[in-house]
Amino acid sequence: MLTVTSVNVNGLRAAAKKGFVEWLAETSADVLCLQEVRAEPGQLPGAAGAPEGWHVTHAPAAAKGRAGVSLYTRREPDAVRIGFGSAEFDGSGRYVEADLPGVTVASLYLPSGEAGTERQDEKYRFMDAFLPYLKDLRERAAADGREVLVCGDWNIAHAEADLRNWRANRKNSGFLPEEREWLTRVLSPGDGGYVDVVRALHPGVEGPYSWWSYRGRAFDNDSGWRIDLHAATRGLADRAVKGFVERAATHAERWSDHAPVTVVYDL
Repeated sequence: MLTVTSVNVNGLRAAAKKGFVEWLAETSADVLCLQEVRAEPGQLPGAAGAPEGWHVTHAPAAAKGRAGVSLYTRREPDAVRIGFGSAEFDGSGRYVEADLPGVTVASLYLPSGEAGTERQDEKYRFMDAFLPYLKDLRERAAADGREVLVCGDWNIAHAEADLRNWRANRKNSGFLPEEREWLTRVLSPGDGGYVDVVRALHPGVEGPYSWWSYRGRAFDNDSGWRIDLHAATRGLADRAVKGFVERAATHAERWSDHAPVTVVYDL
């Protein structure tokens, strides 16, 4: 079995003070994909940034205090790569991948965007550059007899079932038609060729959500978004046996505005 967990930690230094370290000590995951780490490796407490028993790769952003992705693996990777060949984005702390036996696992933090602003234009540029890379990665892996798993905060709710208040968000970044169409391409057999693993395991239901605003009572009312995805090549997706969101029992016990999304693969 290969257990993979992905979570946007919303600042690892802050999360470490609120329960991440304790959660890490208890997790059964073999691979952990983190997003929005927002720190240089030297700024992180050892129990969070270099925990015993893990091989860790941090990919911080050149802009201090922003973005940042990390990969934690129980076994040492055969190879690690930061970025995806983009002059604009390889230093932005948004993508890191590692080769493990039979599978390449990646941690992705796709830009969040803001409708009608330069931030949204940046998000579209990232998407335009990233989809061809996803296709190439899948094709190269297939030629080597490998599978691919891209986990992370994709910052796009694909369908109405992926966010509670979809009607009120039709003109907001994260649920714009162009974003959803792009994700459809990623998940189309004839295009990107990836599978939304958690949705495949939970068809025809709302959620399970993985992000809730800190505003109001969004968490208590489960008024969330499902934007943290495991996108896998078909061969690996077919081996997923269980997928779930590790939702905190109470609002007070949250150490991020996102919850860990875990999938168990029978390899």
